[in-house]
Order: sequence, then C-alpha cells, then structure tokens
Amino acid sequence: MKSYKEMSAEELKAEKASLEQKYEEYKAMALNLDMTRGKPGSDQLDLSNHIYDSLSSEGFKTRDGVDTRNYNTPAGITEMREVFAQILGTDANKIFLGNSSSLNQMFDSIMRAIVFGEHDSDKPWGQIEGKKWLCPVPGYDRHFRVTQTLGFELVNVPMTENGPDMDIVEELVKDEKVLGIWCIPVYSNPDGIVYSEDTCRRLASMKTAAKDFRIYWDNAYVVHHLTDNESEQGSVPDILGLCEEYGNPSRAYEFASSSKITFAGGGISCIAANKDNMDHAKKIMAVQTICNNKINQLAHARMLPDLDAVKAHMRKHAELLRPKFSKTLEILDSQLAWTGTANWHEPKGGYFVSIFVQKGTADKVVSMCKEAGVALTPAGATYPYGKDPDNSNIRIAPSFPSVEEIDTAVNVLCVCAKITAIDKILEEQ
Repeated sequence: MKSYKEMSAEELKAEKASLEQKYEEYKAMALNLDMTRGKPGSDQLDLSNHIYDSLSSEGFKTRDGVDTRNYNTPAGITEMREVFAQILGTDANKIFLGNSSSLNQMFDSIMRAIVFGEHDSDKPWGQIEGKKWLCPVPGYDRHFRVTQTLGFELVNVPMTENGPDMDIVEELVKDEKVLGIWCIPVYSNPDGIVYSEDTCRRLASMKTAAKDFRIYWDNAYVVHHLTDNESEQGSVPDILGLCEEYGNPSRAYEFASSSKITFAGGGISCIAANKDNMDHAKKIMAVQTICNNKINQLAHARMLPDLDAVKAHMRKHAELLRPKFSKTLEILDSQLAWTGTANWHEPKGGYFVSIFVQKGTADKVVSMCKEAGVALTPAGATYPYGKDPDNSNIRIAPSFPSVEEIDTAVNVLCVCAKITAIDKILEEQ
C-alpha cells in the first residue's frame, strides 16, 4: 500500500473523500468520549475499596504506638515512609509524607525557594530577575504551569529516547539564571520514555552555574508497568544517591504519590531529599502545618506493607490497563502507520500514548475530533505556554474509557489525522 507521500494528487483526493464520509458517519453518532486526562478507571479504583477496613478491625495505632488520630509525627508514620523508600530505592529518613497531591509538594517546594531560597542560595529565588526553568518536551502541562505561574521563563529541551537531550541541558545550565529542570524519569509524560543510566549520571554530575540548581525528579510512574516482564520494565538509578556520589548532594528533590496506586482523590504523596534540603524544608513546613493525614497513611501501610505488596497490587492495575493500551496501539498501527504521516512511542508503562501527527496539523486534528464528539488534550498542552513549535504532538490518555470507547475514539482520531495530513500534503504540492 502506498504511503500518502507516494500518492498522486488524484489518489489523495479520492482517499480524502472516503475519509470524509467516515467522518460524517462518526459525527452522526453523537459521541461523547473523553480521552483528555490520565485518570484511573473505576475498575482500577475498585481494587482499593477495602483499604480502610483495617482501621475498624485493628485500630488507629502504628507499630510504634503512635495514635494516628492525634497531632504528632509531622514527617509521616514510619511504616509508610519505609514503603515509599523501597519504591524509590532510597532511605526512609529521606522521606517526608504529605497528603494526596505530589503536585502540591512540588509547588510548595518551589514556593519555599521563591520566598526563602534554598539552604545553599545566596538569596531567595523571588529576588532573581530573569530566572529560568528547563522543560523537557513534550512534557507534563501541570509541571509547566507551576513554574510559569511562579515567574520562571520556561526553556524547551527536546526529549530523546534516553531522556532529555543532555548536550543541550549541559550547555543551558552554564547560565546562572537557570535554576532547575523538570524530570519524569520513568515512563515520561507523555512519551513513556525511561531515562538511561547515562542520562541520570550526567544530570547528577553536570556543572551548573547556579550553585543552588535543583532537579525536580517526579517519579510518578515508577511502579506503573504495563508488562510483567521485568526486563522490559523501566528502572533508573537512585537520583539522590547519584547526586551524593558526584558531590552534588543537594541537587535533587524526588517526588511520588500513591494517587494512581490506590485512590486518585485520596492517596499519599512524598518528597525525598538529602538531610540539608530536608532540614531546610522542615523548618518552613513546621510553620505551615502541624501534620498530615496519618490515618490515611496507616491504612495504606497496612494494605501495602512493602514493595512486594505494591508490585502485586500494581500487576492488577496492569491487567486492567493493558487491553486499553493494546487497543490504542493496534488501531494506530493499522490505520496510520502505512500512511507515513504519523509516529508514536509504544510505552511499557505510565498512563499515556504520545502521537506525532503531520507537522502543522495537531490543532486541527483535535478540533475535528471535538466536533465529532471525542475530547482530547488540547494541542500544544505538552509544551510550555501551550505552544508546540511543530504543532504536531497529541497526548492520548487511554486509562479512563472502556476498550469499546477507545476503539471508537482512536478510530475517530485516525480519520481526522489522515484528513488533515492529506490537506497539508496537497497544500504543499
């Protein structure tokens, strides 16, 4: 079968006419399908419905005798700090537990630096004019919104198959106004890329003009595998350990949460950091709050007492998610691969599929899908300021809809992508 770029103008016009007929048929179905955000499906949430049962049967005290109903233990209960330490491959004394949102932890951490500076800062970041933040792209829109809202100039860094392009990163950090970088090291949002060990080591060891430069290491998907084959599962070195190894012990803050492990609206978040960073943060957090929800921490620790329990639980998630990702990729392969106008990554974990359609057409594809009743994340959302320079990337979130809904939604997407690709090719001929 000819690719679109091999077809004549007449062949392309005939193909477009056939596709437009399909598109009108989809519009007539009055669809209402949503693939905008990476939300767990209801069946995934059901896996944790029993999480609070132990509270009535075993009570509210931890193994150390802490009454979780009362004010105490601001860093979080020992049991749950140990679980997160096992998940992240670090030490429990480097873990501070928060409530459900790790994004909240990230925002607060940057805000502390804005107002007070870091322990190794010469002055608060809020006093630095023209401060900048590195943003691997495509990336997570909520990350970008945090640093944009807090006054940083956002600087794009292209992603490679091994993580952010480190040649570019190492050059950019020679600017003392560059104060940090966003990183999702395991199953990046949206591409599903796992950082290579070399990338991790270069991030930990690189020379930065700003002595208080920080890596924000958002390990959101560290246990969110789609495969049971451990050789295919994503893993990266302990970033805190690497930074210490290379003489930059305060360079990284690491974040994670149980939001997509148990309940998205009722999980536990954590921040992991070395002693100097943690001591600095704790002084300020002690003013901000007395303690976080330890009752929820105890319930989680009893349901998921160690890494083996977490892995067993996440295999159940994978069983529910795999058919949805498989269906998405199957349709993309059958409907778009042969056209030569789109490409995508096949993730081994995480919550998204990232597709690059014909350059200059992503916004039109999303608009056409919306008109046909399929809601997608806005084109450009995976880039700072919502501006994709190639107008090409679209993030697909297959987790929430049913397989049947995905079948319809992704087929609609493919029809729209093909129509807009043909228009673009004809325009350029």
